[in-house]
Amino acid sequence: MKIGIVCYPTYGGSGIVATELGMEMAKKGHQVHFISYSLPARLDVTLPNITFHQVNIQEYELFHYQPYSLALSTLMVEIAQQYGLDVMHVHYAIPHAYAAYIAKQILKEKGVELPVITTLHGTDITLVGKHPVYKPAVEFSINQSDIVTTVSESLKQDTCSTFNIRKPIIVIENFIDLSLFAEEGPCLREKFAKKDERILIHVSNLRKVKRIEDVIETFNLVQKKIKSKLIIVGEGPEWQTAQQLIHKYGLEDKVRNVGKVKNLYSILHVADLFLLPSSQESFGLAALEAMAAGVPVVSSDVGGIPEVNSHGVTGYTLPVGDVQGMAQAAIEILQDDQVLKKFKENARERSQLFDVKNILPRYEKLYHQAVEGVKNGKACG
Repeated sequence: MKIGIVCYPTYGGSGIVATELGMEMAKKGHQVHFISYSLPARLDVTLPNITFHQVNIQEYELFHYQPYSLALSTLMVEIAQQYGLDVMHVHYAIPHAYAAYIAKQILKEKGVELPVITTLHGTDITLVGKHPVYKPAVEFSINQSDIVTTVSESLKQDTCSTFNIRKPIIVIENFIDLSLFAEEGPCLREKFAKKDERILIHVSNLRKVKRIEDVIETFNLVQKKIKSKLIIVGEGPEWQTAQQLIHKYGLEDKVRNVGKVKNLYSILHVADLFLLPSSQESFGLAALEAMAAGVPVVSSDVGGIPEVNSHGVTGYTLPVGDVQGMAQAAIEILQDDQVLKKFKENARERSQLFDVKNILPRYEKLYHQAVEGVKNGKACG
């Protein structure tokens, strides 16, 4: 099968999932064509069956904002024709689903029927998509897709309550490749903490929605009861806010920001607890990655997080902003070796449900369903 995948190239969840999905499909022998404005962060273009196509935008003084959607849809048409694509899978509604609709109509004029699958990932629905400027176009492009999927039941409900969706929405959860989380090489733990210290970790793009201030506030309460260190992985606009709190509480020697790292898995393995106090998460991929490394999670209870982090089993979920509750939950897990061991085992076991081996066949089935729908002249989904 020849598959087109349109995604953002950043470290965000939608780009990561799209990239991993495409690479797994390529390993199974499918021809996969990635389309984006730059090379996706985790894409290995040396793998067989993978081709990357960059969207190039011509600069014109007439345009205050360059027409990316137009350039994207044009490139989608060219690739579909040149390589004979069977299906186009777009991740994140804005502007990918809209551009896919335009491309589909152009191809139809040329006698080519190309089914479009749209996967909704989160802020394209819960934040940006709700804005009056974008809502009509987002709603229209979702309804014009042949198949629509979301990464959690929570996001499906948000989509249905925000838009007038006239077709079924299929939930296919985000996934990880568990083989990547097998412990290999020397443990880096001694580089971050002493033997008698626990290690807490937070991984994100440090945007406001991630509530980095709650991470620092929670850790400050924990470290008063338990000898511990905090590792922050990521870069973003809220780091300055975090630094101010770190200085306020005198935590400079206990908090370390390692920025963006390529080998996240090795750092996750040194941690004892993952903090995720976000005000919104469509799924909670970062939490799942931590769990795959055997790290229990203390998180907020919003969005799709409870579908991943099982309260009282793999960690705890609490209301957004409940710093006291999160700190107490963290202390309960960390203060006893046997309790911590059990939570670690539970986290690793639950993560197996989201292994790529379990999720990939569902996407592959969807691709075949989309292709057959076009052949039979039926709407898909």
